[in-house]
Amino acid sequence: MNIESYIASRALEALRSLYGEVAADAVQIQKTRKEFEGDYTLVVFPLLRQSRKSPEQTATEVGEAICGMCPEIASFNVVKGFLNMSLSASFWNDVFGKAATDPDFGFAPKNGRRVMVEYSSPNTNKPLHLGHVRNNLLGYSVSRILEAAGSDVFKVNLVNDRGVHICKSMLAWQLFGNGETPQSSGMKGDHLVGKYYVAFDAQYKKEIKELTDKGLSEDEAKKEAPVMKQAQDMLRRWEAKDPEVYALWERMNGWVYEGFDKTYADMGVSFDKVYYESQTYLLGKELVEEGLRKGIFYRRDDNSVWIDLTADGLDEKLLLRGDGTSVYMTQDLGTALSRHDEFGFEKMIYVVGNEQNYHFQVLKLILKKLGYEWSDGIYHLSYGMVELPNGKMKSREGTVVDADDLIDGMVATAYDMSREMGKLDGYSDEEAREIARKVGMGALKYFILKVDPKKTMLFNPQESIDFNGNTGPFIQYTYARIRSVLRKAAESGIDVPEAFAPSFVPAAKEIEVIKLLNDFESVVRDAAAAMSPSLVASYCYDLAKEFNQYYHDFSFLKEEDATVRAARLAIASFTSAVIARGLSLLGIEVPERM
Repeated sequence: MNIESYIASRALEALRSLYGEVAADAVQIQKTRKEFEGDYTLVVFPLLRQSRKSPEQTATEVGEAICGMCPEIASFNVVKGFLNMSLSASFWNDVFGKAATDPDFGFAPKNGRRVMVEYSSPNTNKPLHLGHVRNNLLGYSVSRILEAAGSDVFKVNLVNDRGVHICKSMLAWQLFGNGETPQSSGMKGDHLVGKYYVAFDAQYKKEIKELTDKGLSEDEAKKEAPVMKQAQDMLRRWEAKDPEVYALWERMNGWVYEGFDKTYADMGVSFDKVYYESQTYLLGKELVEEGLRKGIFYRRDDNSVWIDLTADGLDEKLLLRGDGTSVYMTQDLGTALSRHDEFGFEKMIYVVGNEQNYHFQVLKLILKKLGYEWSDGIYHLSYGMVELPNGKMKSREGTVVDADDLIDGMVATAYDMSREMGKLDGYSDEEAREIARKVGMGALKYFILKVDPKKTMLFNPQESIDFNGNTGPFIQYTYARIRSVLRKAAESGIDVPEAFAPSFVPAAKEIEVIKLLNDFESVVRDAAAAMSPSLVASYCYDLAKEFNQYYHDFSFLKEEDATVRAARLAIASFTSAVIARGLSLLGIEVPERM
Protein backbone atom coordinates (compact mmCIF):
# COMPACT_ATOMS: atom_id res chain seq x y z
CA MET A 1 0.00 0.00 0.00
CA ASN A 2 1.36 3.43 -0.92
CA ILE A 3 0.69 5.05 2.44
CA GLU A 4 2.26 8.41 1.48
CA SER A 5 -0.23 8.78 -1.36
CA TYR A 6 -3.11 7.70 0.85
CA ILE A 7 -2.22 10.17 3.62
CA ALA A 8 -1.67 12.91 1.03
CA SER A 9 -5.16 12.39 -0.41
CA ARG A 10 -6.77 12.52 3.04
CA ALA A 11 -4.70 15.57 4.00
CA LEU A 12 -5.79 17.32 0.80
CA GLU A 13 -9.45 16.77 1.76
CA ALA A 14 -8.83 18.31 5.18
CA LEU A 15 -6.90 21.25 3.75
CA ARG A 16 -9.62 22.06 1.24
CA SER A 17 -12.21 21.99 4.02
CA LEU A 18 -10.13 24.61 5.83
CA TYR A 19 -8.82 26.82 3.05
CA GLY A 20 -10.85 26.13 -0.06
CA GLU A 21 -8.88 25.31 -3.19
CA VAL A 22 -5.43 23.87 -2.42
CA ALA A 23 -3.16 22.56 -5.18
CA ALA A 24 -2.35 18.87 -4.85
CA ASP A 25 1.38 19.55 -5.26
CA ALA A 26 1.26 21.76 -2.14
CA VAL A 27 0.74 18.62 -0.04
CA GLN A 28 4.19 17.27 0.79
CA ILE A 29 4.14 14.02 2.80
CA GLN A 30 7.30 12.31 3.96
CA LYS A 31 8.25 9.71 6.56
CA THR A 32 8.78 11.23 9.98
CA ARG A 33 12.43 11.44 10.95
CA LYS A 34 13.42 8.85 13.54
CA GLU A 35 14.26 11.41 16.23
CA PHE A 36 10.65 12.65 16.27
CA GLU A 37 7.41 10.96 17.28
CA GLY A 38 5.17 10.06 14.37
CA ASP A 39 4.83 7.98 11.22
CA TYR A 40 4.34 10.57 8.47
CA THR A 41 4.99 14.30 8.31
CA LEU A 42 3.17 17.05 6.44
CA VAL A 43 5.32 20.07 5.56
CA VAL A 44 3.09 23.10 6.12
CA PHE A 45 5.30 25.90 4.75
CA PRO A 46 3.69 25.71 1.26
CA LEU A 47 0.28 26.28 2.94
CA LEU A 48 1.03 29.53 4.77
CA ARG A 49 -0.28 31.67 1.91
CA GLN A 50 -3.72 30.09 2.33
CA SER A 51 -3.72 29.91 6.15
CA ARG A 52 -2.26 33.41 6.74
CA LYS A 53 -0.99 32.09 10.10
CA SER A 54 2.35 31.10 11.60
CA PRO A 55 3.79 27.67 10.72
CA GLU A 56 3.03 26.33 14.21
CA GLN A 57 -0.55 27.63 14.17
CA THR A 58 -1.12 26.30 10.67
CA ALA A 59 0.24 22.85 11.57
CA THR A 60 -1.95 22.66 14.68
CA GLU A 61 -5.06 23.74 12.77
CA VAL A 62 -4.42 21.26 9.97
CA GLY A 63 -3.62 18.48 12.47
CA GLU A 64 -6.94 18.96 14.28
CA ALA A 65 -8.83 18.95 10.97
CA ILE A 66 -7.12 15.79 9.70
CA CYS A 67 -7.65 13.92 12.98
CA GLY A 68 -11.33 14.90 12.87
CA MET A 69 -11.77 13.62 9.32
CA CYS A 70 -9.41 10.61 9.33
CA PRO A 71 -9.87 7.97 12.05
CA GLU A 72 -6.69 6.32 10.78
CA ILE A 73 -4.67 9.15 12.33
CA ALA A 74 -4.55 8.54 16.06
CA SER A 75 -2.58 11.62 17.13
CA PHE A 76 -0.33 14.40 15.95
CA ASN A 77 2.38 16.73 17.19
CA VAL A 78 3.86 19.92 15.79
CA VAL A 79 7.54 20.76 15.46
CA LYS A 80 7.84 24.24 13.96
CA GLY A 81 6.50 23.99 10.40
CA PHE A 82 6.13 20.21 10.44
CA LEU A 83 2.99 18.27 11.31
CA ASN A 84 3.95 14.77 12.53
CA MET A 85 1.08 12.27 12.37
CA SER A 86 0.86 8.89 14.11
CA LEU A 87 -1.36 6.26 12.50
CA SER A 88 -3.55 3.99 14.57
CA ALA A 89 -2.68 0.41 15.46
CA SER A 90 -5.84 -0.77 13.67
CA PHE A 91 -4.62 0.97 10.51
CA TRP A 92 -1.34 -0.96 10.65
CA ASN A 93 -3.28 -4.15 11.31
CA ASP A 94 -5.17 -3.52 8.07
CA VAL A 95 -2.00 -2.62 6.14
CA PHE A 96 -0.39 -5.88 7.17
CA GLY A 97 -3.43 -7.93 6.24
CA LYS A 98 -3.65 -6.47 2.75
CA ALA A 99 0.05 -7.01 2.09
CA ALA A 100 0.36 -10.49 3.60
CA THR A 101 -2.65 -11.88 1.70
CA ASP A 102 -1.48 -10.51 -1.67
CA PRO A 103 0.35 -13.33 -3.49
CA ASP A 104 2.03 -10.79 -5.77
CA PHE A 105 2.93 -8.30 -3.07
CA GLY A 106 5.79 -6.08 -4.18
CA PHE A 107 5.46 -6.97 -7.85
CA ALA A 108 3.60 -4.63 -10.17
CA PRO A 109 1.12 -5.75 -12.86
CA LYS A 110 2.36 -5.86 -16.44
CA ASN A 111 2.58 -2.40 -18.00
CA GLY A 112 3.28 -3.43 -21.61
CA ARG A 113 6.71 -1.79 -21.60
CA ARG A 114 9.23 -3.80 -23.64
CA VAL A 115 12.78 -3.66 -22.35
CA MET A 116 15.87 -5.46 -23.60
CA VAL A 117 18.85 -5.92 -21.29
CA GLU A 118 22.24 -6.93 -22.66
CA TYR A 119 24.81 -8.25 -20.24
CA SER A 120 27.82 -10.54 -20.09
CA SER A 121 29.15 -9.82 -23.63
CA PRO A 122 32.27 -11.96 -23.26
CA ASN A 123 35.10 -12.43 -25.74
CA THR A 124 35.77 -15.97 -26.87
CA ASN A 125 39.50 -15.63 -26.28
CA LYS A 126 39.47 -16.07 -22.51
CA PRO A 127 37.37 -17.40 -19.63
CA LEU A 128 35.05 -15.22 -17.58
CA HIS A 129 36.68 -13.34 -14.70
CA LEU A 130 35.65 -11.28 -11.68
CA GLY A 131 34.75 -8.28 -13.85
CA HIS A 132 32.38 -10.50 -15.84
CA VAL A 133 30.89 -11.76 -12.57
CA ARG A 134 29.85 -8.22 -11.58
CA ASN A 135 28.49 -7.64 -15.10
CA ASN A 136 26.43 -10.83 -15.16
CA LEU A 137 25.08 -10.50 -11.64
CA LEU A 138 24.17 -6.85 -12.23
CA GLY A 139 22.52 -7.50 -15.60
CA TYR A 140 20.54 -10.49 -14.36
CA SER A 141 19.39 -8.70 -11.20
CA VAL A 142 18.35 -5.54 -13.07
CA SER A 143 16.35 -7.74 -15.44
CA ARG A 144 14.56 -9.41 -12.52
CA ILE A 145 13.83 -6.05 -10.88
CA LEU A 146 12.46 -4.53 -14.10
CA GLU A 147 10.21 -7.58 -14.52
CA ALA A 148 8.99 -7.17 -10.94
CA ALA A 149 8.18 -3.53 -11.74
CA GLY A 150 5.93 -4.63 -14.62
CA SER A 151 8.10 -4.53 -17.75
CA ASP A 152 8.38 -7.31 -20.33
CA VAL A 153 12.10 -7.99 -20.21
CA PHE A 154 14.17 -9.81 -22.81
CA LYS A 155 17.62 -10.83 -21.54
CA VAL A 156 20.32 -11.05 -24.20
CA ASN A 157 24.00 -11.79 -24.48
CA LEU A 158 26.24 -10.56 -27.29
CA VAL A 159 29.24 -12.83 -27.70
CA ASN A 160 32.25 -11.07 -29.19
CA ASP A 161 33.34 -14.07 -31.24
CA ARG A 162 35.31 -12.33 -33.98
CA GLY A 163 38.10 -9.81 -34.26
CA VAL A 164 41.84 -9.69 -33.96
CA HIS A 165 41.75 -10.60 -30.25
CA ILE A 166 40.07 -13.90 -31.15
CA CYS A 167 42.66 -14.51 -33.84
CA LYS A 168 45.43 -14.02 -31.29
CA SER A 169 44.33 -17.10 -29.34
CA MET A 170 43.79 -19.06 -32.54
CA LEU A 171 47.23 -18.19 -33.89
CA ALA A 172 49.00 -18.99 -30.61
CA TRP A 173 47.28 -22.38 -30.52
CA GLN A 174 48.47 -23.06 -34.08
CA LEU A 175 52.01 -22.03 -33.19
CA PHE A 176 52.38 -23.57 -29.75
CA GLY A 177 49.41 -25.87 -29.08
CA ASN A 178 50.60 -29.16 -30.59
CA GLY A 179 46.98 -30.18 -31.07
CA GLU A 180 46.02 -29.73 -27.41
CA THR A 181 42.26 -30.00 -26.69
CA PRO A 182 40.10 -29.70 -23.58
CA GLN A 183 39.88 -33.49 -23.51
CA SER A 184 43.63 -34.08 -23.80
CA SER A 185 44.52 -31.33 -21.34
CA GLY A 186 41.73 -31.84 -18.81
CA MET A 187 41.05 -28.09 -18.93
CA LYS A 188 37.72 -26.33 -19.45
CA GLY A 189 37.60 -25.12 -23.03
CA ASP A 190 37.45 -21.43 -22.16
CA HIS A 191 40.48 -21.83 -19.90
CA LEU A 192 42.43 -23.61 -22.60
CA VAL A 193 41.75 -20.87 -25.15
CA GLY A 194 42.62 -18.24 -22.56
CA LYS A 195 45.94 -19.95 -21.99
CA TYR A 196 46.86 -19.29 -25.63
CA TYR A 197 45.72 -15.66 -25.42
CA VAL A 198 48.32 -15.22 -22.69
CA ALA A 199 50.84 -17.16 -24.79
CA PHE A 200 50.28 -14.79 -27.71
CA ASP A 201 50.97 -11.76 -25.51
CA ALA A 202 54.20 -13.31 -24.24
CA GLN A 203 55.39 -13.95 -27.81
CA TYR A 204 54.33 -10.47 -28.91
CA LYS A 205 56.31 -8.82 -26.11
CA LYS A 206 59.32 -10.94 -26.96
CA GLU A 207 59.22 -9.86 -30.61
CA ILE A 208 58.73 -6.21 -29.70
CA LYS A 209 61.86 -6.34 -27.55
CA GLU A 210 63.84 -8.01 -30.34
CA LEU A 211 62.80 -5.26 -32.78
CA THR A 212 63.48 -2.39 -30.37
CA ASP A 213 66.90 -3.90 -29.69
CA LYS A 214 67.50 -3.57 -33.44
CA GLY A 215 66.71 0.15 -33.33
CA LEU A 216 62.99 0.38 -34.04
CA SER A 217 60.82 2.63 -31.87
CA GLU A 218 58.32 0.86 -29.65
CA ASP A 219 55.39 2.00 -31.83
CA GLU A 220 57.14 0.72 -34.95
CA ALA A 221 58.00 -2.55 -33.26
CA LYS A 222 54.36 -3.09 -32.24
CA LYS A 223 53.29 -2.69 -35.86
CA GLU A 224 56.09 -4.76 -37.34
CA ALA A 225 56.08 -7.68 -34.88
CA PRO A 226 55.60 -10.80 -37.05
CA VAL A 227 53.09 -12.45 -34.70
CA MET A 228 50.82 -9.38 -34.79
CA LYS A 229 50.98 -9.25 -38.58
CA GLN A 230 50.04 -12.92 -38.68
CA ALA A 231 47.04 -12.29 -36.40
CA GLN A 232 45.84 -9.41 -38.57
CA ASP A 233 46.25 -11.56 -41.68
CA MET A 234 44.24 -14.32 -39.99
CA LEU A 235 41.41 -11.83 -39.33
CA ARG A 236 41.33 -10.86 -43.02
CA ARG A 237 41.26 -14.53 -43.99
CA TRP A 238 38.42 -15.13 -41.52
CA GLU A 239 36.34 -12.31 -43.01
CA ALA A 240 37.04 -13.83 -46.44
CA LYS A 241 35.67 -17.17 -45.11
CA ASP A 242 38.97 -19.00 -45.58
CA PRO A 243 37.97 -22.67 -44.90
CA GLU A 244 40.99 -23.51 -42.76
CA VAL A 245 40.74 -20.41 -40.56
CA TYR A 246 36.95 -20.70 -40.30
CA ALA A 247 37.13 -24.35 -39.21
CA LEU A 248 39.67 -23.53 -36.51
CA TRP A 249 37.55 -20.59 -35.35
CA GLU A 250 34.43 -22.78 -35.05
CA ARG A 251 36.34 -25.49 -33.21
CA MET A 252 37.95 -23.23 -30.61
CA ASN A 253 34.79 -21.17 -30.09
CA GLY A 254 32.93 -24.43 -29.46
CA TRP A 255 35.35 -25.19 -26.65
CA VAL A 256 34.73 -21.77 -25.15
CA TYR A 257 30.92 -21.98 -25.33
CA GLU A 258 30.89 -25.24 -23.38
CA GLY A 259 33.01 -23.58 -20.72
CA PHE A 260 30.84 -20.45 -20.60
CA ASP A 261 27.64 -22.48 -20.22
CA LYS A 262 29.06 -24.21 -17.14
CA THR A 263 30.08 -20.88 -15.57
CA TYR A 264 26.71 -19.26 -16.31
CA ALA A 265 24.91 -22.22 -14.72
CA ASP A 266 27.10 -21.99 -11.61
CA MET A 267 26.44 -18.24 -11.40
CA GLY A 268 22.70 -18.80 -11.77
CA VAL A 269 22.24 -16.43 -14.71
CA SER A 270 20.49 -17.04 -18.01
CA PHE A 271 19.57 -15.39 -21.29
CA ASP A 272 16.53 -15.40 -23.54
CA LYS A 273 18.72 -15.12 -26.62
CA VAL A 274 22.42 -15.10 -27.47
CA TYR A 275 23.63 -12.92 -30.32
CA TYR A 276 26.98 -13.38 -32.00
CA GLU A 277 29.07 -10.55 -33.37
CA SER A 278 30.01 -12.77 -36.32
CA GLN A 279 26.35 -12.73 -37.36
CA THR A 280 25.71 -9.00 -36.94
CA TYR A 281 28.85 -7.21 -38.12
CA LEU A 282 27.86 -7.51 -41.79
CA LEU A 283 24.59 -5.68 -41.10
CA GLY A 284 26.73 -3.04 -39.43
CA LYS A 285 28.73 -2.74 -42.64
CA GLU A 286 25.48 -2.18 -44.53
CA LEU A 287 24.65 0.68 -42.17
CA VAL A 288 28.08 2.16 -42.82
CA GLU A 289 27.37 2.07 -46.55
CA GLU A 290 24.02 3.73 -45.88
CA GLY A 291 25.77 6.44 -43.90
CA LEU A 292 28.25 7.01 -46.72
CA ARG A 293 25.41 7.43 -49.23
CA LYS A 294 23.72 9.94 -46.95
CA GLY A 295 26.93 11.88 -46.44
CA ILE A 296 26.91 11.19 -42.71
CA PHE A 297 30.19 9.24 -42.92
CA TYR A 298 33.24 9.89 -45.06
CA ARG A 299 36.08 7.81 -46.49
CA ARG A 300 39.74 8.69 -45.97
CA ASP A 301 42.59 8.19 -48.42
CA ASP A 302 43.53 4.87 -46.79
CA ASN A 303 39.97 3.63 -47.55
CA SER A 304 38.92 3.71 -43.87
CA VAL A 305 35.46 5.10 -43.03
CA TRP A 306 34.88 7.70 -40.31
CA ILE A 307 32.26 10.03 -38.86
CA ASP A 308 33.11 13.53 -37.71
CA LEU A 309 31.35 14.31 -34.42
CA THR A 310 33.38 17.36 -33.45
CA ALA A 311 30.37 19.63 -33.96
CA ASP A 312 28.61 17.53 -31.30
CA GLY A 313 31.42 18.04 -28.82
CA LEU A 314 32.98 14.63 -29.50
CA ASP A 315 35.72 13.64 -31.97
CA GLU A 316 36.11 11.61 -35.13
CA LYS A 317 35.17 7.95 -34.89
CA LEU A 318 36.46 5.04 -37.00
CA LEU A 319 33.74 2.78 -38.45
CA LEU A 320 35.65 0.61 -40.94
CA ARG A 321 39.38 0.00 -41.18
CA GLY A 322 41.20 0.64 -44.43
CA ASP A 323 41.33 -3.09 -45.19
CA GLY A 324 37.53 -3.26 -44.83
CA THR A 325 37.48 -5.07 -41.49
CA SER A 326 35.00 -4.05 -38.81
CA VAL A 327 35.43 -2.41 -35.43
CA TYR A 328 33.20 -2.75 -32.34
CA MET A 329 31.10 0.24 -33.36
CA THR A 330 30.32 -1.39 -36.72
CA GLN A 331 28.83 -4.50 -35.17
CA ASP A 332 27.04 -2.57 -32.39
CA LEU A 333 25.22 -0.53 -35.04
CA GLY A 334 24.12 -3.68 -36.82
CA THR A 335 23.15 -5.47 -33.62
CA ALA A 336 21.06 -2.55 -32.36
CA LEU A 337 19.12 -2.36 -35.63
CA SER A 338 18.47 -6.10 -35.84
CA ARG A 339 17.31 -6.19 -32.22
CA HIS A 340 14.88 -3.34 -32.67
CA ASP A 341 13.49 -4.90 -35.84
CA GLU A 342 13.03 -8.18 -34.01
CA PHE A 343 11.88 -7.06 -30.56
CA GLY A 344 10.60 -3.51 -30.95
CA PHE A 345 12.01 -2.48 -27.60
CA GLU A 346 11.06 0.74 -25.87
CA LYS A 347 14.32 0.71 -23.95
CA MET A 348 17.61 -1.04 -24.74
CA ILE A 349 19.89 -1.31 -21.71
CA TYR A 350 23.56 -2.10 -22.19
CA VAL A 351 25.22 -3.33 -18.99
CA VAL A 352 28.84 -2.43 -19.72
CA GLY A 353 31.70 -1.03 -17.64
CA ASN A 354 32.28 2.69 -17.37
CA GLU A 355 35.38 2.57 -19.58
CA GLN A 356 32.90 2.33 -22.48
CA ASN A 357 30.91 5.47 -21.61
CA TYR A 358 32.16 7.27 -24.72
CA HIS A 359 31.43 4.30 -26.98
CA PHE A 360 27.73 4.24 -26.11
CA GLN A 361 27.44 7.99 -26.33
CA VAL A 362 28.73 7.72 -29.89
CA LEU A 363 26.56 4.69 -30.73
CA LYS A 364 23.38 6.50 -29.72
CA LEU A 365 24.39 9.64 -31.63
CA ILE A 366 25.27 7.81 -34.84
CA LEU A 367 21.96 5.91 -34.87
CA LYS A 368 20.16 9.21 -34.31
CA LYS A 369 21.99 10.79 -37.26
CA LEU A 370 21.05 7.78 -39.39
CA GLY A 371 17.41 8.60 -38.66
CA TYR A 372 16.54 5.93 -36.11
CA GLU A 373 14.40 7.78 -33.56
CA TRP A 374 14.17 4.69 -31.35
CA SER A 375 17.82 5.29 -30.45
CA ASP A 376 16.47 7.62 -27.74
CA GLY A 377 15.64 4.41 -25.86
CA ILE A 378 19.27 3.29 -25.69
CA TYR A 379 20.64 3.44 -22.16
CA HIS A 380 24.14 2.57 -21.00
CA LEU A 381 24.01 1.10 -17.50
CA SER A 382 27.57 2.08 -16.69
CA TYR A 383 29.18 0.40 -13.71
CA GLY A 384 32.49 0.76 -11.94
CA MET A 385 35.33 -1.70 -12.13
CA VAL A 386 36.02 -4.40 -9.57
CA GLU A 387 39.42 -4.02 -8.00
CA LEU A 388 41.38 -6.31 -5.75
CA PRO A 389 43.47 -5.51 -2.68
CA ASN A 390 46.58 -5.89 -4.87
CA GLY A 391 45.35 -3.78 -7.80
CA LYS A 392 43.67 -4.14 -11.19
CA MET A 393 43.32 -7.29 -13.26
CA LYS A 394 45.02 -7.81 -16.63
CA SER A 395 43.75 -10.56 -18.93
CA ARG A 396 46.71 -10.51 -21.31
CA GLU A 397 49.11 -11.10 -18.45
CA GLY A 398 46.98 -13.83 -16.92
CA THR A 399 46.54 -11.92 -13.63
CA VAL A 400 42.74 -12.02 -13.48
CA VAL A 401 40.57 -13.58 -10.80
CA ASP A 402 39.00 -16.43 -12.72
CA ALA A 403 35.21 -16.69 -12.30
CA ASP A 404 35.25 -20.48 -11.92
CA ASP A 405 38.00 -20.38 -9.30
CA LEU A 406 36.17 -17.59 -7.48
CA ILE A 407 32.86 -19.50 -7.40
CA ASP A 408 34.53 -22.73 -6.25
CA GLY A 409 36.46 -20.84 -3.60
CA MET A 410 33.39 -19.05 -2.26
CA VAL A 411 31.45 -22.32 -1.93
CA ALA A 412 34.39 -24.10 -0.32
CA THR A 413 34.89 -21.25 2.16
CA ALA A 414 31.18 -21.23 3.01
CA TYR A 415 31.34 -24.97 3.63
CA ASP A 416 34.41 -24.74 5.88
CA MET A 417 33.10 -21.76 7.89
CA SER A 418 29.62 -23.26 8.29
CA ARG A 419 31.11 -26.57 9.41
CA GLU A 420 33.38 -24.84 11.96
CA MET A 421 30.43 -22.87 13.37
CA GLY A 422 28.33 -26.02 13.70
CA LYS A 423 25.70 -24.80 11.24
CA LEU A 424 25.92 -28.01 9.21
CA ASP A 425 25.64 -30.43 12.13
CA GLY A 426 23.07 -33.13 11.57
CA TYR A 427 22.98 -32.80 7.79
CA SER A 428 24.14 -35.37 5.27
CA ASP A 429 27.20 -34.37 3.26
CA GLU A 430 25.00 -33.83 0.21
CA GLU A 431 22.65 -31.52 2.14
CA ALA A 432 25.57 -29.70 3.74
CA ARG A 433 27.23 -29.03 0.39
CA GLU A 434 23.97 -27.76 -1.12
CA ILE A 435 23.57 -25.35 1.80
CA ALA A 436 27.20 -24.27 1.35
CA ARG A 437 26.58 -23.65 -2.35
CA LYS A 438 23.62 -21.39 -1.60
CA VAL A 439 25.48 -19.57 1.16
CA GLY A 440 28.69 -19.16 -0.84
CA MET A 441 26.90 -17.87 -3.93
CA GLY A 442 24.60 -15.72 -1.78
CA ALA A 443 27.68 -14.17 -0.17
CA LEU A 444 29.28 -13.45 -3.54
CA LYS A 445 26.15 -12.01 -5.14
CA TYR A 446 25.17 -9.88 -2.18
CA PHE A 447 28.69 -8.49 -1.68
CA ILE A 448 28.79 -7.36 -5.31
CA LEU A 449 25.19 -6.18 -5.68
CA LYS A 450 24.99 -4.23 -2.42
CA VAL A 451 27.41 -1.69 -3.94
CA ASP A 452 25.90 1.06 -6.10
CA PRO A 453 26.61 0.06 -9.73
CA LYS A 454 28.29 3.37 -10.52
CA LYS A 455 30.94 2.89 -7.85
CA THR A 456 34.25 1.13 -8.28
CA MET A 457 34.35 -1.64 -5.72
CA LEU A 458 37.04 -3.50 -3.82
CA PHE A 459 36.30 -7.21 -3.65
CA ASN A 460 37.34 -9.11 -0.54
CA PRO A 461 35.96 -12.68 -0.47
CA GLN A 462 36.65 -13.17 3.23
CA GLU A 463 34.51 -10.18 4.22
CA SER A 464 31.57 -11.41 2.17
CA ILE A 465 31.10 -14.70 4.06
CA ASP A 466 30.10 -13.54 7.51
CA PHE A 467 26.98 -14.57 9.40
CA ASN A 468 26.85 -11.17 11.08
CA GLY A 469 26.66 -7.71 9.55
CA ASN A 470 25.64 -6.52 6.12
CA THR A 471 26.18 -9.78 4.24
CA GLY A 472 24.20 -12.29 2.23
CA PRO A 473 24.69 -15.11 4.77
CA PHE A 474 23.29 -12.92 7.57
CA ILE A 475 20.09 -12.36 5.59
CA GLN A 476 19.90 -16.01 4.53
CA TYR A 477 20.38 -17.09 8.14
CA THR A 478 17.55 -14.80 9.24
CA TYR A 479 15.30 -16.47 6.68
CA ALA A 480 16.35 -19.96 7.82
CA ARG A 481 15.81 -19.02 11.48
CA ILE A 482 12.24 -17.91 10.70
CA ARG A 483 11.55 -21.10 8.76
CA SER A 484 12.80 -23.11 11.75
CA VAL A 485 10.38 -21.27 14.06
CA LEU A 486 7.51 -21.94 11.65
CA ARG A 487 8.40 -25.65 11.42
CA LYS A 488 8.40 -25.89 15.22
CA ALA A 489 5.01 -24.18 15.29
CA ALA A 490 3.65 -26.73 12.82
CA GLU A 491 5.12 -29.60 14.85
CA SER A 492 3.37 -28.20 17.93
CA GLY A 493 0.05 -27.99 16.09
CA ILE A 494 0.06 -24.19 16.07
CA ASP A 495 -1.65 -22.63 13.05
CA VAL A 496 0.07 -19.65 11.44
CA PRO A 497 -2.52 -17.27 9.92
CA GLU A 498 -1.80 -14.98 6.99
CA ALA A 499 -3.31 -11.90 8.66
CA PHE A 500 -3.96 -10.65 12.18
CA ALA A 501 -7.15 -11.12 14.15
CA PRO A 502 -9.22 -7.88 14.03
CA SER A 503 -8.76 -7.51 17.79
CA PHE A 504 -4.97 -7.65 17.67
CA VAL A 505 -3.25 -4.39 18.59
CA PRO A 506 0.33 -4.39 17.27
CA ALA A 507 2.99 -3.03 19.60
CA ALA A 508 5.35 -0.24 18.54
CA LYS A 509 8.13 -2.68 17.57
CA GLU A 510 5.67 -4.74 15.54
CA ILE A 511 4.53 -1.62 13.74
CA GLU A 512 8.15 -0.87 12.82
CA VAL A 513 8.43 -4.31 11.18
CA ILE A 514 5.08 -3.82 9.41
CA LYS A 515 6.20 -0.43 8.07
CA LEU A 516 9.35 -1.96 6.67
CA LEU A 517 7.47 -4.86 5.10
CA ASN A 518 5.07 -2.42 3.45
CA ASP A 519 8.03 -0.52 1.97
CA PHE A 520 8.94 -3.46 -0.28
CA GLU A 521 6.66 -2.26 -3.09
CA SER A 522 8.24 1.19 -3.23
CA VAL A 523 11.76 -0.28 -2.98
CA VAL A 524 11.15 -2.45 -6.05
CA ARG A 525 9.74 0.54 -7.89
CA ASP A 526 12.67 2.78 -6.94
CA ALA A 527 15.25 0.10 -7.75
CA ALA A 528 13.72 -0.35 -11.21
CA ALA A 529 13.74 3.39 -11.86
CA ALA A 530 17.38 3.69 -10.75
CA MET A 531 18.36 0.28 -12.20
CA SER A 532 20.18 -0.32 -8.94
CA PRO A 533 19.98 -3.70 -7.16
CA SER A 534 21.83 -2.09 -4.26
CA LEU A 535 18.51 -0.57 -3.14
CA VAL A 536 16.97 -4.05 -2.87
CA ALA A 537 20.06 -5.40 -1.13
CA SER A 538 19.99 -2.59 1.43
CA TYR A 539 16.27 -3.17 2.03
CA CYS A 540 16.76 -6.91 2.61
CA TYR A 541 19.47 -6.20 5.16
CA ASP A 542 17.36 -3.58 6.97
CA LEU A 543 14.40 -5.97 7.10
CA ALA A 544 16.51 -8.87 8.40
CA LYS A 545 18.12 -6.62 11.03
CA GLU A 546 14.75 -5.20 12.16
CA PHE A 547 13.20 -8.64 12.41
CA ASN A 548 16.13 -10.01 14.42
CA GLN A 549 15.71 -7.19 16.94
CA TYR A 550 11.99 -7.95 17.11
CA TYR A 551 12.66 -11.67 17.56
CA HIS A 552 15.12 -10.89 20.33
CA ASP A 553 12.69 -8.66 22.23
CA PHE A 554 9.48 -10.71 21.98
CA SER A 555 8.44 -14.26 22.64
CA PHE A 556 6.98 -16.22 19.72
CA LEU A 557 6.26 -19.91 20.36
CA LYS A 558 6.18 -19.46 24.15
CA GLU A 559 3.73 -16.54 24.07
CA GLU A 560 0.68 -17.66 26.08
CA ASP A 561 -1.88 -15.31 24.48
CA ALA A 562 -3.00 -17.25 21.40
CA THR A 563 -4.04 -14.11 19.48
CA VAL A 564 -0.70 -12.40 20.08
CA ARG A 565 1.26 -15.58 19.31
CA ALA A 566 -0.59 -16.05 16.02
CA ALA A 567 0.05 -12.43 15.03
CA ARG A 568 3.77 -12.69 15.74
CA LEU A 569 4.03 -15.89 13.76
CA ALA A 570 2.12 -14.21 10.93
CA ILE A 571 4.69 -11.39 10.93
CA ALA A 572 7.50 -13.94 10.93
CA SER A 573 5.98 -15.89 8.05
CA PHE A 574 5.41 -12.82 5.89
CA THR A 575 8.88 -11.48 6.69
CA SER A 576 10.42 -14.71 5.44
CA ALA A 577 8.34 -14.46 2.25
CA VAL A 578 9.45 -10.87 1.61
CA ILE A 579 13.11 -11.71 2.32
CA ALA A 580 12.92 -14.61 -0.15
CA ARG A 581 11.20 -12.40 -2.72
CA GLY A 582 13.74 -9.61 -2.29
CA LEU A 583 16.75 -11.91 -2.48
CA SER A 584 15.29 -13.57 -5.57
CA LEU A 585 15.55 -10.20 -7.32
CA LEU A 586 19.28 -10.38 -6.61
CA GLY A 587 19.45 -13.94 -7.94
CA ILE A 588 20.09 -15.26 -4.42
CA GLU A 589 18.59 -18.54 -3.20
CA VAL A 590 17.44 -19.02 0.39
CA PRO A 591 18.21 -22.23 2.30
CA GLU A 592 15.33 -23.57 4.35
CA ARG A 593 17.83 -24.76 6.98
CA MET A 594 21.20 -23.43 8.08
